[in-house]
Order: sequence, then structure tokens, then C-alpha cells
Amino acid sequence: MKKIQAIIKPLKLDDVKETLNGLGIGGLTVSEVKGVGKQISKGSPFLNSPTAAGLPKVCLEIVVEDSRVEEIIAAILRSGSGGKVGDGKIFVTPLEDVIRVRTGERGPSAV
Repeated sequence: MKKIQAIIKPLKLDDVKETLNGLGIGGLTVSEVKGVGKQISKGSPFLNSPTAAGLPKVCLEIVVEDSRVEEIIAAILRSGSGGKVGDGKIFVTPLEDVIRVRTGERGPSAV
């Protein structure tokens, strides 16, 4: 299993969710986050930047089986990109285990 974490612009959230839903991805976690990338901090230290609080972004976290990773990444790129600096990032990390709190069930079936 892998965890896909996508940081995107808030305006793209509905498009990405709709695309993922069309692929049968019904479970995801959405968090409002703030961040600063190279486009803002270039030339001046981050802490001295007037935007040190960061720009609003949305973080999506999706757990999928290894075989679906590339499909999900392609879907996020297709529906989440505006073709501009600051569109976001996608991080993919291995996931050792998943446990459903209610039943104690483990592994892919707990997703």
C-alpha cells in the first residue's frame, strides 16, 4: 500500500475530488494547510518574508494499493494542474499498515 499526499490549490479541490470519485476512490482525507514554496522565498529568507504565514492550500491524503498509484497520480495531475507556479506537489510514501479503529481489521481491506 502507498499513501499519496497531494498539496493543491483550494480552487482545484472539487475538480480533483470529482475525478477521484470517478475512479472509485471514495475515501480521502482533506485538510486546509498553508505553505511557502520556492516561488515566494526566492531571494529572501522565509522568516523575513511578508508571506511567512504561507499561502492557502489543501492537502489530500489517499491510501491505495500499489497497483493504483500511477493512475491516481495521473488523475491528480490532470484535474489539479492550472499550469502555473504554485499548483502544488504530490508525495508518495510506503504505508506499512492500516488499522480500522472500529474492528481492528488490518491491511488493504481496512482502507
